[in-house]
Amino acid sequence: MPEHAPIDYIQRTRDQYSALNYTPYKWATNHTAPPWQPLQKPLTKSRIALVCSGGVYARGQIAFHHKDDNSLRVIPSDIDVNRLRTSHFAYDQSAARDDINVVFPIEPLRRAQARGKIGALAPHALTFMGGIYSQRKVTEQLAPAIISLLQKDEVDVAVMVPV
Repeated sequence: MPEHAPIDYIQRTRDQYSALNYTPYKWATNHTAPPWQPLQKPLTKSRIALVCSGGVYARGQIAFHHKDDNSLRVIPSDIDVNRLRTSHFAYDQSAARDDINVVFPIEPLRRAQARGKIGALAPHALTFMGGIYSQRKVTEQLAPAIISLLQKDEVDVAVMVPV
């Protein structure tokens, strides 16, 4: 795999906004306490959901688009991993295409369930394409959709996998 120099995304974003004569980019800030909370029951009795930002989708679903795609894919947790694909503009997908568990660790979660380390997997995993530039779209559309689906599946713990 070729070596690549790191990309300074913060400076790159500032430069792009400046070049287009936009007002300076407003970085996301959270003025409230994070929504994390202690586990209400042991992992061995908890329902776990996988939520990933690696642009994973199942064969037959629409691939993620580039440029601020804030859509969500719902994937059955019992899916054959050979049916999974990736589409993302912001990372080299070679490793994910060789082993989807790199960005969508469903098989390790299945093994944890089989060994009794977790109670159950939620019936669905949720995926989206990270690198969404619109904070408003994430706050008003994507995050509420994720929360709604997690609540519908009665999830106790969401394993968040950022890419």
